[in-house]
Amino acid sequence: MTTRTGTRLSIFPLPGALLLPRAYLPLHIFEPRYRAMVSDALARDRRIAMIQPLPMQAPDLEAPALFDVGCVGRIAQVEAMEDGRFNLVLEGVTRFRTVREMDVTTPFRQIEAETFTGDFEDPDPLPSVVRADVEREARRFADAHGYEIEWDDVGRLDDEALVSGISQVAPFDIAAKQALLEAPTLADRADMLVDFLRFFGLDAGDEPTLQ
Repeated sequence: MTTRTGTRLSIFPLPGALLLPRAYLPLHIFEPRYRAMVSDALARDRRIAMIQPLPMQAPDLEAPALFDVGCVGRIAQVEAMEDGRFNLVLEGVTRFRTVREMDVTTPFRQIEAETFTGDFEDPDPLPSVVRADVEREARRFADAHGYEIEWDDVGRLDDEALVSGISQVAPFDIAAKQALLEAPTLADRADMLVDFLRFFGLDAGDEPTLQ
């Protein structure tokens, strides 16, 4: 996977929030430091980099340790509220790998990163059997958790939108979300998603079968 180095990014560390290339992530921004980050992004290039903190850390850390890989988002929609908060929709652009954290005076953290240039290309379609596995396991997972889904609408999604959408909304843990983000290809992500749907969809009395 090719990369481009030297990119400066403002980061928004948020556990469980998964953004993928060409997918969308709604956000409600209320903390002062991230309101400042949004204002700065809107004045410059509209980019915000989503990244997850490592698990098993104190929740009140000012600068928690982070995973190396995240995803750059472009502010596609924004609603500025009278009290300074924002409602945003980010559109995923490309994944990145952190090179170093920068010493900055802004209230929000910034990094130097290398971006994954391969993410700008449309992925290859999934084999039909893999697509069928994703849809089947998604139905089983939804039934097990009592979710009501418009499956006709789901069936009309293209392969990437299907896999990305399920990966983002499924209630997986932080490590699973990160693994899905770092999957090298769409086919790899789809295979991993099927495994996670089976594993996290187990009833309490079932035995895990995740390999």
